[in-house]
Amino acid sequence: MTTLSIREPVAPAPVMTAGGLIVLLAGIFITTLDFFIVNVAIPALQHDLHASPSAIQLIVAGFGIALAAGLVTGGRLGDLYGRRRLFATGLVVFTLASAACGVAPGAAFLVGARVVQGIGAALLMPQVLAIMNTAYTGERRAKAFSAYGMALGLGGVFGQLIGGVLIKLDIAGLGWRGIFLINVPIGAVALALVRRSIPESRATGARLDLLGTALVSLGLVAIVLPLIQGPQQGWPEWTWLCLAASAPLLAAFVLYQHRLTVRGGSPLIDLSLFRRRAFSAGVAIGLLYSMTTASFFLILALYLQDGRGLSALESGLVFLPLGIGYFASSAASGRVAARLGRQVVTVGILVAATGYAVLAAVSVLGTPHTIAWVIPGLFIAGAGLGFVMAPLPAIVLAGTAPQHAASASGVLNTSQQAGNAIGVAVIGAVFYSALGDQPVPGLYPHAFALGLSLLVGLCAVVAATVQFLPRTTTG
Repeated sequence: MTTLSIREPVAPAPVMTAGGLIVLLAGIFITTLDFFIVNVAIPALQHDLHASPSAIQLIVAGFGIALAAGLVTGGRLGDLYGRRRLFATGLVVFTLASAACGVAPGAAFLVGARVVQGIGAALLMPQVLAIMNTAYTGERRAKAFSAYGMALGLGGVFGQLIGGVLIKLDIAGLGWRGIFLINVPIGAVALALVRRSIPESRATGARLDLLGTALVSLGLVAIVLPLIQGPQQGWPEWTWLCLAASAPLLAAFVLYQHRLTVRGGSPLIDLSLFRRRAFSAGVAIGLLYSMTTASFFLILALYLQDGRGLSALESGLVFLPLGIGYFASSAASGRVAARLGRQVVTVGILVAATGYAVLAAVSVLGTPHTIAWVIPGLFIAGAGLGFVMAPLPAIVLAGTAPQHAASASGVLNTSQQAGNAIGVAVIGAVFYSALGDQPVPGLYPHAFALGLSLLVGLCAVVAATVQFLPRTTTG
């Protein structure tokens, strides 16, 4: 039987310059940053735009929903029409949408601009890993993926701090608008350098699977939307209907992809990717790992701000030890991965679990009059997360056929976005349940420790799943 990988030859890609890697990392940094940075601006948005609670939820969630729904399609578009072209297109859309967010006259306008931001990020993000996966080999590839993990993690870890600083400085009287407008000069400079620094690569001889695009987009929205909105709205009936509809939609997508492959067509996702143990197990690890990170950032921010009374800037400063630990381990992860292989992920997730356990213990036993006792646990947790995030994409995508590089990256990124939503929904529900209907500061240490205990257990599941990865990977 003729397979899709045979039908789609790949145009050889020239070597990428060092400046090209910086441009790619700038793109992934600002899109990741915008996923987290908006949380610190919620009080200002409520005041300045007179935004209702439902509008605030959509401002925060609109970006993530559009991102999760579009990543697989964005990846496939890059494979078909050029990864550099789609990276540049996504960067243009994201930058213009950021400018629109920064000048938004009202909450409804801001919601729409945030959705467009998410679409731009969905076009951009899969191309980053795909370009790196096709442009680099050997030691240069390992270093590039380590740099990717560092940029991705720092965007998430420092999102709250950067947002707090921008709002506190109130540059040119912009207030919360600065957290969006900061993307405009970065995006413009990166866009000016794209053509001269990043090689073009693509698959040839295939067309976009429109029905598959519709099925997977609807299926992902049916999962992510209720998981993001459900906890805040008390899980109304429509959230359960959406979750119930997601299963047949995604099942229909998989069946249609299989049928299209058998007929010699061009499916959105080549299901043969999942026959590779590194990819199938790696996607599962990406989902499980992401369930721990986004939920950890959430309950930590709630604990610091609502439980300890810190401002957004003060809370962001407390994230610094986490970022320092992450930066240090990300920088060393390439060397450690060269010696330990897949087990670098095991070591990393168990170190992160140790950090969570330390934080859980000190939140219950520590003195309520100082915040300094959280620093060791945050540093340990950050170091563990860096040893996972930096090498994981390289391990998962090693050996992926070049013609499917962006779509494979899109699947991995989608699993991580779904993991973010699931983790926030599950851990957030446990956290809020422990607080009760009328939370007071004294209840937050217990809720925080309970959430962290669940994360420790989830980290153990991740460590066990890593053992399904092949012992060696090629790349």
